Amino acid sequence: MTGPSIEDLRRQMEAAAERLDFEEAKRLRDRINLLRGGAADAHVDTSGLTRQQPGTMGLGTSQSRPERPEGWVPPKKPDPMTKGRGRRQG
Repeated sequence: MTGPSIEDLRRQMEAAAERLDFEEAKRLRDRINLLRGGAADAHVDTSGLTRQQPGTMGLGTSQSRPERPEGWVPPKKPDPMTKGRGRRQG
């Protein structure tokens, strides 16, 4: 049994958008994308899928952001006037 074609789904999606039923339009858009991607059954529940947000890919985004523990205080910076005074010359 075959479901509606991509063109039928596109028309339904546009009609839903005209009715301002954006949730239905989003669901239909996801079904179209599944069909275009080669899915055999486009009647998959896509409600739990999240779309990638703009700006989430790029340099450094895979790095975790460290969270400092509560009460953490940055260490004192060394005094530039005493730099190298602890070493013995000779």
